[in-house]
Amino acid sequence: MKYLFILGRNPELSKAEIKALLGNVIIAERENAVLVEVGEPIEGGFVDRLGGTVVIGIVVDFDRFVYEGESNKLTYVVWDYSARTSEFEDELKKRFRADKMKVTQKKISGLIDLQGGGEVSNLSSRKLIDEEYFVFDSKDRTYFGVIVQRSSHEDLEARDMNKPVRREELSISPRLAKIMINLSGVQEGQKLVDPFCGIGVILSEALIQDLKVIGIDKDKSAIDGAVQNLKWFNFSEDDYVLVNEDSRRARINRANVVVTEPNLGKILKKMPTSAQTKKTLDEFENLIVKVFNNLKKKVKGRFVFSAPLFKTIDGRKGCSIVRIASKTEMKIVIDGIPEFRKDQIVGREIFVLE
Repeated sequence: MKYLFILGRNPELSKAEIKALLGNVIIAERENAVLVEVGEPIEGGFVDRLGGTVVIGIVVDFDRFVYEGESNKLTYVVWDYSARTSEFEDELKKRFRADKMKVTQKKISGLIDLQGGGEVSNLSSRKLIDEEYFVFDSKDRTYFGVIVQRSSHEDLEARDMNKPVRREELSISPRLAKIMINLSGVQEGQKLVDPFCGIGVILSEALIQDLKVIGIDKDKSAIDGAVQNLKWFNFSEDDYVLVNEDSRRARINRANVVVTEPNLGKILKKMPTSAQTKKTLDEFENLIVKVFNNLKKKVKGRFVFSAPLFKTIDGRKGCSIVRIASKTEMKIVIDGIPEFRKDQIVGREIFVLE
């Protein structure tokens, strides 16, 4: 079966997430969309497990396509990833009119800036849209399909904004937390460790996925915030442990993976000097090495983490994953995927070790 995944603003990170969950299933790419082929149907609600995918569509036989809705009124959009989209649009209109339907095709007029540069179409609101279709070109043929799953951005934003304790400038987003959890390859019921858990964003997203978690942070106020947030979500206290200790020395029970966002440094309003950048990155690397060497005694799976990526006059500068891997005797799985906004001085790189 073939599906189209329309990705968010960071396609490279989104593709890595899909690969971590589904394997090497991507058979074609265009802009921020990928065509995947899988042996079994993708389960309903799968898009909500992902942090980097906007919608999922299923490929159908256009010659046999029939609208199965009950109303004779239809407002729809067509996602355009083909040189032949207009042909399909014209044929769709003919079929709808032949069935005496009152149809309106809306244009997808919104835009999002991609991580790697450039802009792509984005449907900013679905309130008045009944159906979404797509047309996609691979090397050898053109595919038509129907969007069947849509991510719930509103739900994600609501649980982020409404939780009792927030640290807007310091916390990872739920979207990125989901991606990093998925990159770890952790399975339902297994245990995840976040050694820099803060107020519990990664922990919350992991618990939503029916994982067990251990959160560690040396900042007592952060642990107190995590306690409040996890209670607000009404998670079972049997599923999480919070530890107010230094992760370089903390002792934990066995777990399956580490997923974490350490302190990325001070919030900067101007670009740091070369000396400042080197000092911060050296300190970061030394900390990560000590923490990972402590935790790997009890964690045998992947270590997924973000690291600071500084905007400097010489371009973006990040940490040395080769040095970290060498000093922890771990293997590099993902060698740094950038994640930052255009004007952001301190961005992120996402790494995976095992």
